[in-house]
Amino acid sequence: MSGNSGILLPEGFRHEALGEVQSTNLECLEKARQGDPGNLWITAERQSTGKGSRGRGWVSEEGNLYASLLLREPGPVGGLHMLTFVASLAIRDCLVALNGAGLLQVTLKWPNDVLVNGGKIAGILLESHVLDGSRYVIIGIGINVAHHPEKTLHPATSLRNVGIDVSLEELLQHLARAMAARLEQWNGGQGMAQTRSDWLAAARGIGEMIEIRMPSSGGEKVLTGRFEGIDENGLLILGGAGGKREHISVADIFFA
Repeated sequence: MSGNSGILLPEGFRHEALGEVQSTNLECLEKARQGDPGNLWITAERQSTGKGSRGRGWVSEEGNLYASLLLREPGPVGGLHMLTFVASLAIRDCLVALNGAGLLQVTLKWPNDVLVNGGKIAGILLESHVLDGSRYVIIGIGINVAHHPEKTLHPATSLRNVGIDVSLEELLQHLARAMAARLEQWNGGQGMAQTRSDWLAAARGIGEMIEIRMPSSGGEKVLTGRFEGIDENGLLILGGAGGKREHISVADIFFA
């Protein structure tokens, strides 16, 4: 997918395909520094320093989809956190569209993972920068297509592993179309309530007991409780004994 691609994108969006890069998010950041107008997809065949959530490395072997979308002034700063959920829904829509037989279970895992049959198949890394007075948001997306890591904190899978054979070009076309639709729904933050509602409808573990592990001054704090959903700011709501509720901003969650 290297070079100038002929991928059919929604109106107003562009695509630049690269070979090996440090990361597609860094490539988007460089475009932002150059004053890019936004709505730019950058993909790469391989990333040498891919990054996941909480600074973890992201395995970036050739054959998977590594893509970042650069947005310029997408909406008010207070609502930009919801773009993680916008992207999660777009990835889910994309995978559901490819799932012709309807045999796959595609669910969303707070805060930024997409699962297929319980295994992580995609992750999202959201970054925000102000450059020359303009707010840029970069939505980094990795989708396991040809392969997936074996030894991970959570089970992982790939499209090939679950029986879906799709080219990277076709996958990006579906993803770009789904993302444009979900961004239109979000509407610069005005449609945040519907985005939240749709995410909750597709989320795994709502109403179930979960364990969460979160960073603390002592290293790691472990809590258990009922996953009651997310609030209007995208924070996880953890229900405890006696009706106590905690709103969690950063954590790994584990299902029973």
